Amino acid sequence: MQLIISPNIKENKIEVIFCPVFEDNEKLAKVFTFFAKDQEVRFLARAKKEKFIGQKKHIFLLHLEDKVVILLGLGLVRKLTPEDWRETVALAISFLKNYQAKNIGLIASQWLQSSHDVEGLAQSLAEGLFLSSYRFDKYKKIDKNNIQINIDNLYVELAKEKKQSFLKAWAIGQLQATGTILARDLVNEPANIMTPTYLAEVAKNIAKGNKKIRVRILEKEQVEIMGMNAFVGVDRGSAEPLKFIHLSYKPSTRVKEKIALVGKGITFDSGGLNIKTGDSMTQMKIDMSGAATVLGIFSVLDQFNIKAEIHGIIAACENMPSGQALKPGDIVRNMQGKSIEIANTDAEGRVTLADSLAYAQKIGANKIIDIATLTGAVMVALGPDIAGLFANDEKLGQEIKKASELAGEKMWLLPLPEEYKELIKSSVADVRNASIIRYGGAITAALFLQEFINKDVLWVHLDIAAPAYAEKPLNGYTPVGGVGYGVRTILEWLRRI
Repeated sequence: MQLIISPNIKENKIEVIFCPVFEDNEKLAKVFTFFAKDQEVRFLARAKKEKFIGQKKHIFLLHLEDKVVILLGLGLVRKLTPEDWRETVALAISFLKNYQAKNIGLIASQWLQSSHDVEGLAQSLAEGLFLSSYRFDKYKKIDKNNIQINIDNLYVELAKEKKQSFLKAWAIGQLQATGTILARDLVNEPANIMTPTYLAEVAKNIAKGNKKIRVRILEKEQVEIMGMNAFVGVDRGSAEPLKFIHLSYKPSTRVKEKIALVGKGITFDSGGLNIKTGDSMTQMKIDMSGAATVLGIFSVLDQFNIKAEIHGIIAACENMPSGQALKPGDIVRNMQGKSIEIANTDAEGRVTLADSLAYAQKIGANKIIDIATLTGAVMVALGPDIAGLFANDEKLGQEIKKASELAGEKMWLLPLPEEYKELIKSSVADVRNASIIRYGGAITAALFLQEFINKDVLWVHLDIAAPAYAEKPLNGYTPVGGVGYGVRTILEWLRRI
């Protein structure tokens, strides 16, 4: 798709122009004044008859001689946010899924009503356009009746002096969408394809295509030598070989910070010997969503001028039942030498993370963000669309929360109460991997992870069990399936360091 910015796009061969309108009769009437008088009267009469007043997500078609103008309802008057722009362009894409057009136009002044944020508009338009065009259908027969969205030219009417800032922000939005799409693809792959080996190959390909990124893949013998017995223990029941993936990004300039992004990489979670019920196991291919987020970020990372050293760490394995699998009551040690009582083999992700977090600190990370589909309890607390955010540093937690608001990815800050640590105390080990009570499971899981964080290290834990996979469309630009949650939030945060 070619992006063409011009102060006047009316002379181009545009088939469809998308124009957002507020739910306001006076403002709607002004939109119609762009047309000839006879058209204005006719369109106003039609809008009244069809009861179109700019209601949110409503569409109204205006057929001209050589093009179609689509009015996209914004709802009641207020200041537009990046999320409003993403949702509105997604509404436009939903129209194009039923109306084939290769040349479309946008008049920036109409999209910037109540806002002057050209950069925010450009980034949001790119994100909304590419993410709402996403589909995962590689295993389906081609339906010849489906209209494929295939835009050749996108014309944007904008003043010349704003062109460069628009293009720069557009490129950022496109990159963030690209990283999100890779993460979505990885989550959507079936578990017979998405193995630890497959994840490792994706990491290798990312490093091959990006000059500032290196990758190291550790095999079972190597992680055993390093003392990662917690990680190895979870892997014992599987026939698939484990992979410990370490991606690193180092800018050419001197760095002050070393940041680790740790992604949970359980490529299939059966629950182990504490086996899940059939319904609970159906979508357990998504238990590597945290790893997918890390890989999505690294796939575009070296195209941003980020001045921190960044490491991506993934302990990838399956959690399967067999004669070799971990048993309830077993005790394993992580590479820090801390002992873990396995109270429940279905609380395995946090056990692998105990070694991932230890490794991140061993290589000198002073800030760590882990991303994990960790608990069903966070879904009980926050519902299907919101991630749980835990932080041992208030400032860092608020920075991630602010980045999530810009990215349109919902999360909520949850506490780390010291007194709840009593619930994961063990009589036979340093800590147990499951609480002694059924309540507050997202909090006790986070507290378990905090046991492996040194006091001088800033740490954020994102429990993305709810929004990692959309059982129904999450919003206009996120269809059913893998969401790629966290890619845009963390990139927003990294870009502001």
